[in-house]
Amino acid sequence: MKSKNHPLLGLHSLLMMIFIYLPIVFIVIYSFNDSRINAKWSGFTWKWYSSLFTDRHVMEALMNSLTIAVVSTVVSTILGTVAALSMRTTGSKMRAGMNGLLYLPIIIPDIIMGLSLLVLFTQIHIPLGKITVMIAHITFSLSYVYVIVTARLTGMGKQLEEAAQDLGASSWQTFRYVTLPQITPGIIAGALIAFTLSLDDFMVSFFVTGPSSTTLPIYIYGQVKRGISPEINALCTILIAVSVILILLAQMFLNKGQGQKKTTLPL
Repeated sequence: MKSKNHPLLGLHSLLMMIFIYLPIVFIVIYSFNDSRINAKWSGFTWKWYSSLFTDRHVMEALMNSLTIAVVSTVVSTILGTVAALSMRTTGSKMRAGMNGLLYLPIIIPDIIMGLSLLVLFTQIHIPLGKITVMIAHITFSLSYVYVIVTARLTGMGKQLEEAAQDLGASSWQTFRYVTLPQITPGIIAGALIAFTLSLDDFMVSFFVTGPSSTTLPIYIYGQVKRGISPEINALCTILIAVSVILILLAQMFLNKGQGQKKTTLPL
């Protein structure tokens, strides 16, 4: 017998969606407001978006964010993929312990991670700057890549690899022609998630950034303390759009070739 959901559950879900997304909708709407006063709508305009690309401070923060995101994405994707592959061949007890360690950056609060990394960099006398931000972003992005690639490996199974080896393929040939093509969508999805997390991160970056390595989220925070302007709304809208696009692309690659079996991103 098919059960029906209570109507109040649907209403509750709708109210929760409105509560979560309504502030974002207001930011997007007022980024096109011709007036500098958010409380007053004076007409539609694109001028706040065009002014962003002539602002030297915004462009500098953007280049810092992109540089840090690209480097941290490449390194964390490589390390996370290698970790996922190596965990397949370890014993169950060791795998359980290593999984706990690799999941830890996902579980612990960002403020704890940022503070602990700050203490670490201070103790080993590494000056705060782009390098420290990159290391911090690699630290938490690696775990997300590991989780996504591991899920892909688990869904793939070992039948194809064993069949290739039975037919005379070497370990490298099995990896090159069987394993790697199967997990490539997961690797790409993990890389997109790592890039998105790095681009959007504020809390961890706030602790480990230096005076010449201001990222876009930190720049927005500094400007908001002076008051929310239309330029900030426009900048936030661009970040929201980029993040949504990257998340959708990551989900598309993650589900590529899986048929009816869907995997949800660990966010």
